[in-house]
This record gives sequence, structure tokens and C-alpha cells, in this order.
Amino acid sequence: MFRKNLKKDPELFQNVSEGLRRLYRTKLFPLEDTYRFHDFHSPALEDADFDNKPMVLLVGQYSTGKTTFIRHLIEQDFPGMRIGPEPTTDSFIAVMHGDQDGVIPGNALVVDPKKPFRKLNAFGNAFLNRFMCAQMPNPVLESISIIDTPGILSGEKQRISRGYDFAAVLEWFAERVDRIILLFDAHKLDISDEFSEVIRALKNHEDKMRVVLNKADQISTQQLMRVYGALMWSLGKIINTPEVVRVYIGSFWAQPLLVPDNRKLFEAEEQDLFLDIQSLPRNAALRKLNDLIKRARLAKVQAYIISSLKRDMPAVFGKDSKKKELIANLGEIYHRIEKEHQISPGDFPKLAKMQEQLNGQDFTKFAVLKPKLLEAVEDMLANDIARLMDLVRQEEASMPSQAVKGGAFEGTTNGPFGHGYGVGASEGIDELEWVVGRDKPTYDEIFYTLSPINGKVSGAAAKKEMLKSKLPNTVLGKIWKLADVDKDGLLDDEEFALANHLIKVKLEGHELPPTLPGHLVPPSKRGLATED
Repeated sequence: MFRKNLKKDPELFQNVSEGLRRLYRTKLFPLEDTYRFHDFHSPALEDADFDNKPMVLLVGQYSTGKTTFIRHLIEQDFPGMRIGPEPTTDSFIAVMHGDQDGVIPGNALVVDPKKPFRKLNAFGNAFLNRFMCAQMPNPVLESISIIDTPGILSGEKQRISRGYDFAAVLEWFAERVDRIILLFDAHKLDISDEFSEVIRALKNHEDKMRVVLNKADQISTQQLMRVYGALMWSLGKIINTPEVVRVYIGSFWAQPLLVPDNRKLFEAEEQDLFLDIQSLPRNAALRKLNDLIKRARLAKVQAYIISSLKRDMPAVFGKDSKKKELIANLGEIYHRIEKEHQISPGDFPKLAKMQEQLNGQDFTKFAVLKPKLLEAVEDMLANDIARLMDLVRQEEASMPSQAVKGGAFEGTTNGPFGHGYGVGASEGIDELEWVVGRDKPTYDEIFYTLSPINGKVSGAAAKKEMLKSKLPNTVLGKIWKLADVDKDGLLDDEEFALANHLIKVKLEGHELPPTLPGHLVPPSKRGLATED
């Protein structure tokens, strides 16, 4: 007699997107649907949400340079683009890749199953009339899509009604994008009430958030330091997290710098931001996986809350008064669920918002707790997600680290205008003479005071001299490894000069190269380096 095998075979997936889609449809969606997750938190996910390219959301007050920032990245005008000192972008514009230039209006966009915007239909015509997709052939847009947003209003302009819930729309996008870039103008740093509301709406997505302090070339270094400090203080008050948001300082447009004093800083900051954006395609699968896990945790909490409210409702009399009592005591219900199911307080939805939403609901139509639905989600989190993580690592390993190509990303990669070219360890890269030779007479004087034997100094003697730089042993150890080209544990005069040159590079604030560049190899060792 054979016993039925009750253990379910593990899910097998071809790729991460397909795996996430199947897990969502078969395990998470039934729980969401039963406990009205889509009415309270976020619309159901669709196939396009799992297949779409990484998206970058730009948010900022009017005239902070959002549209110009996009123009700077893609190095091309896009349909619907308007730039000016007053609020010019009054629409949400999804800048995406297409075979030819064109604009798709919002009402047509939300019925296109290939675009991840169908659920925006819920925000109504007032929003859809202010939403469009600008399509164009552009190499940058082959890897990412960019969402331009209306300038956030300040002063008297805040009193103008948009006709739709602006913060809710931004929150919808924030859940689905891979990076949120908040732009600030170094000239006008005041954070309006509407901007504060928007930043708070993005509060659960700090991991995606980056800040750009734009137009920084238009103020002096002293003013820039004050503005940067004021920005960090203001953000700390609004975001209210112990972690500091990464702030990139620069002037993101293709115009001459007005105050060029901080050129090197701006170049380094732009390079860091570009590397962050270029990493998005490689990390997209992990981001989608992370978002699904966050969604599943919230859906579980939603199930416990809704079923608890259903259980506490009377069968016949006093339903209205009991409903009011339950809403008023929702904080206690949160605490009870937290203790009963060992759930972190951070997984619960905002209390005030949940109470407001519950006012319009009929508690008698809520579902009771269905353990099988919760078990399916628990199995997904405990087993299926772990298997998907292996696929994520495989997909990441197969992708280049800098997957975004074209536009402004090409201008700083190679050649003499690449970041760091000709400075630090790359100084002298295109010179015929050995760059270390310039200071070698000075280094030779020190070398011969160390009593070399057969033209070489020992490691102990070199160490005593190198320690005078006060650099940590870990750094000096790396310098020794780079300078000891023939790996004999001793340094001749050229290797000693090279070690001192690398110490100077590090003391000037530059990074050491992982391997010794060809132009730094001592002339007498170049044949040896080639053989190695």
C-alpha cells in the first residue's frame, strides 16, 4: 500500500521575472484579494510590473532642473519637454524607449497591457489628462525609463488644487520604480508644505531614495557648505531616520560652470551618481524580489487585521456602534496581533490612515481568517524566495556592472575627459617618460641613507621609512605589494621611488589601483612585468 506524498514539489522557474509573476499569481494574490489589500494599500500587480525596465522617478519643486536633468542624461530633447524658470512640466511624463518619436496620452497609456501603468486608471481623468508617455529611440532608454513629474508648488501656488491626489500618485510610482531622485536647487532650499507631504508619502522607500543638490556651480564654496548643511538638517527633520540619505552635489546640465572652483568635486559626484544609475538594470531583479517580500509582509498583516475585525463584529445588533469602537481601538488590535503572531511593529500600516479607510468599509463583508492562504504565503517567503535568490545571483553575474550605455554615460568613461584621468595613480599615463622619475632624485637621497646592500633595501628598513607617512598598515601593505615588482621581498632604488610615489598619491586623497598600471612600472622592470 502506497502512502500519498503530502510534500509539495518545489516551484521551478526559468528566470526571476517569470518566477515572481507565478508566485504572485498563485500564492500572494489570493491572500490580497480575500482581505481587500487592493482597496487599502496598492492595486494588484500585472505582468508588465514584472517585465518592465528599471524606472527612475524624478521629484522636486518647480525649476530645480528635473527636465534638464533628463535632457542631460539622454543628450536629446524628448517629446513634450518644456524648460523654464516657472512651473513648466505640469504633467507626469514617462520617458521610454520607442522605435520612433511620439507621445501616448494617459487615457491610451492605461489600457496598454505592455506598459506598467494600467492601474493608474483609478486616479481618474483629472490625472490621466496630465499623464503621457514620450517615446523615442535612445540608447540610454534601452536600459532604463525615466519618469518626469510636475514641479512641486511652493508659496501661494500651493493653494492651487491639482484635481487629483498628487502625493498618492507619487506613492504609486514609488512602489514600482527602482530609484527615486529628489532634486533641490542650491538657490532656493525652502521645502514647501506640499514637498514635505510628498517626502513623507515616500517614507517607506528610503532605500530607493537619492538626493541631488543641483545648480551648485552658481554659488561659492562657502555658500555651498552652508546650503549643504541646511539641506541635511531639513531632510533629517522630514525623513526622520537615523540613516543619512546620499546627497550628490553638482550641476547637471551641459553648460559651462559659472563658479568652477569645485569642478573636481562635481565631476566625482556626477560619476558616483552615474554609476548608481548604471547599476539599476543589474539590480532590477533583486529590487522586484525585495518589493514582493515587502508586499507579502504587509498582505499578511492586512489579513490578520481584517479577520480580527470580522471576528469581533456582532452577528445581528449594534453593528454600527461596534464598528466605531473597533476603529477607535485599532491601536490595541495592532498590539494584540503583534504579540499573537510575533510581527514587527514596522510591518503594520499607518494607524491614522487605516482608521480613515475603515470608516467607509462594511465590516460584515470582511473575510474570516483562512489559514491555507497564509500558509501559501509563508511557504513562498520561506522556500520559493530562497530558490529565486539563486536565480537572481545568476542573472546578476551574467549582466555587465554598468549596463546603461549612451548619452551622458559615454562622455565620462574613456579618454582624457574620463573621471580621474591624469590624476592620482593615472598621472603620467600618456607621457613617454616615467612619471616617478620626476621626484626620483629626492627619493634616492632617502634610499641611500637606508644602507642598501647590493643595491636593495630590506623590508624592515623600507617599513621604517614608509611608516613616517602615518598611513595605516593595511594601506602600506598594499603599496609594498604594488612596489615590489619583482616579488623578491626587497626594494631597489626604482621600486623604492615607486613606493614613495604611491604614498604621495594616497596622501593626496586618491585611491590606489588594484594592480600596478603599465605606466608606473619601473623602466628596468617592464620586460619582467610583461612576462608576468
